[in-house]
Amino acid sequence: MKPIGIIMNGVTGRMGTRQHLERSIMAIRNQGGLTLANGERLMPDPILLGRNEEKLRTLAQQFGIERWSTNIEACLADPYNEIYFDSQTTLRRAADVKKAIEAGKHIYCEKPTAVTSEEALELARLATEKGVKNGVVQDKLFLPGLLKLKRLIDNGFFGDILSVRGEFGYWVFEGDWQPSQRPSWNYRKEDGGGIIVDMLCHWRYVLSNLFGKVNALSCYGKTHIPTRYDEDGKAYQVTADDAAYSTFEIEGGIVAHINSSWNVRVNRDELFELQIDGTEGSAVAGLRNCKVQHRVNTPMAIWNPDLPDKNNYREQWIEVPMNGDEDNAFKIQWEMFLDHVVTDAPYRFDLLEGAKGVQFAELGLKSWQQRRWLDIPELTLDVKKEGSIDGVK
Repeated sequence: MKPIGIIMNGVTGRMGTRQHLERSIMAIRNQGGLTLANGERLMPDPILLGRNEEKLRTLAQQFGIERWSTNIEACLADPYNEIYFDSQTTLRRAADVKKAIEAGKHIYCEKPTAVTSEEALELARLATEKGVKNGVVQDKLFLPGLLKLKRLIDNGFFGDILSVRGEFGYWVFEGDWQPSQRPSWNYRKEDGGGIIVDMLCHWRYVLSNLFGKVNALSCYGKTHIPTRYDEDGKAYQVTADDAAYSTFEIEGGIVAHINSSWNVRVNRDELFELQIDGTEGSAVAGLRNCKVQHRVNTPMAIWNPDLPDKNNYREQWIEVPMNGDEDNAFKIQWEMFLDHVVTDAPYRFDLLEGAKGVQFAELGLKSWQQRRWLDIPELTLDVKKEGSIDGVK
C-alpha cells in the first residue's frame, strides 16, 4: 500500500466538505484505497488546510483525520505532500495554486481556476514550465445521466444533432424567513460571485466534450433579486448576476441554449436537464437519468388548442439503463487524477482546460455588457523560449 500526501485547502466549505473530502477522498480511503493502472494500491493521506482553526479541528475529528494546518507554507514545504488541492473561493485560488506550483506540487483544483483567463493561462504556463501534473474539476462529465448521453452520442443514436436545450437551477431562498442554500459571497461580484462566472465554466466543458467545439456565444445576465440576507441574517445588496440566458454556436451547425438561474421553481425531473434533438432521435439527460425517443416512436403532434391533446408526452419516452455501477462523479475524477499522478495514466482535464472555462465566463460577461454575439478565440499554451506566453490564436 503506497500512501500519498494531499494538501486539501478550502475543504471547510460546502463543496469541499461534501464532494471532495467526504464523497471522494474519504470514500477512497474507506474502500481500502485505489488500485492503480499498474496494479499498485494507493492510499490518499489528506492534510486539511484552511484559515479557521476551530472548523479544521472539528472537520478532522468528524472524519478521523489526524493532519490539519493553518500554515500553507509548512504544508507546501513537506515533501510527503505530493498533491495540492484547492476548493477555496475563486478570489483566493490562483495565488495559492501559484505557491503550490512553485513548491513543485501536483495541482488539482476546483473551477473557475482564476478570475481572468489571463491569470488562468498563467497558472497553466507555470505548471507546464515546472513540470508538475495538473487537473481541474469537471465533474458533470462523470454524472450517470451524462455518461448515458455520451454513450448515445458515441453510438450514433441521434443521427445529425440539431439542437441542445438546457435548464439548470432552483429557487435559492433569500435568507430572510428561510436560510439560503448558497453562501452569500455567491451574490457579491466583488467577492468573485455570480452565476455566469460559476456556471459557464461548466457549460464550456459539457458542450465541447459532448457535442464539439463551441465557436461563438451570446449571453444575457440578470440580477433578479436585488436584496438578500447573509449568514447572520443581515440584509445586503446583490451585486452579481443571479441568472444567465446563454446561446452557443457549435461546430457542425448545432445550436445550444442553456438557462441558468437561482430564481426558478423546479418543474422538471432533475435540477439540471439537457434535451438533445437529432434527425434520428432525441434524448433528455439529467444528473442521473436519461430518456430517449427514436424517430419510429415519435408520436404525431397536431396543434389544435380547441381540443384536448390525446398524447401523454412524458410517458412516450424510454429510460436508458446505466448497465454498470454508478459512482460519485467527483470521486471518479479524483481517482483518474491520482492514477495520472502516480502512473502517468492519460488525463486531459488540465489547467489549460480550466483556462478555457474561465475564458467562456469572461466572454459571457462581455457579451452581456456589449449586448452582442462574440466569437471564441482558440486558447493555446505556447511557452516561448523567453518565457512569454501566446495564449490566443
